[in-house]
Amino acid sequence: MTPEGPSDGVRLQKVLAVRGFGSRRIVEDMIEDGRVHVNGELAILGRRVDVNTDRVEVDGVRVGVAPDLIYYLLNKPKDVVTTAADTHDRQIVTDLVPDEPRVYPVGRLDMDTEGLLLITNDGDLTHRLTHPSYGIEKEYLVEVDGPMHRGHHRQLREGIELEDGMTSPAKVQTVAPTVIKLTIHEGRNRQVRRMCAALGFTVTRLVRVRIGALADRHLAPGEWRELELDEIRKLEELTALAEHPDRDAGR
Repeated sequence: MTPEGPSDGVRLQKVLAVRGFGSRRIVEDMIEDGRVHVNGELAILGRRVDVNTDRVEVDGVRVGVAPDLIYYLLNKPKDVVTTAADTHDRQIVTDLVPDEPRVYPVGRLDMDTEGLLLITNDGDLTHRLTHPSYGIEKEYLVEVDGPMHRGHHRQLREGIELEDGMTSPAKVQTVAPTVIKLTIHEGRNRQVRRMCAALGFTVTRLVRVRIGALADRHLAPGEWRELELDEIRKLEELTALAEHPDRDAGR
């Protein structure tokens, strides 16, 4: 057995992320800080483990490492907070899904924003879905307080100058004079609302209707369901392709 563990094992970072210890970056910091041991030995980055036989400890406490991944798709209602804990005793998104296993939201929706939210304990997939370098699309139904015209659409497609920099080009589709579908692949704080405000509009309703390949018109506000295997596979494929954009080159 090498210090890196069994060659056919699972990377320790992924195992700990799956068990809810945080994103891949957070877990890597834990390992580098000497907080993780495998079979009594200090773990190193890149270590692989056998989830059936190896003993993994974090801060001296044994961690169950057998894979138990869960993926919920929630239609978040308005006035629910996107966090795994809240000090102000407000309703949070994890109140709406089963208590076990421990899960956390992928990204965030503002308290006054509705729509689809992925909740999972797969830390590795969470990292890939939320890191801006992967460019995962999010589609929103946006209602504003006045009619949008072609000039506004053109500005959204070309990018909007915000206080934290120019936005990437967005996709825009007209639904009604005061309603558009807006697709972005960034995740800045209150980005859609700020983009519309830069054009002189106030958003009166904001609903996320798609995350990558995930969409569901039949989930009522507050309802959730588990992802189908093919949906999970599509997310994995989408993020893998984003990580290696030349993978399909020449096809």
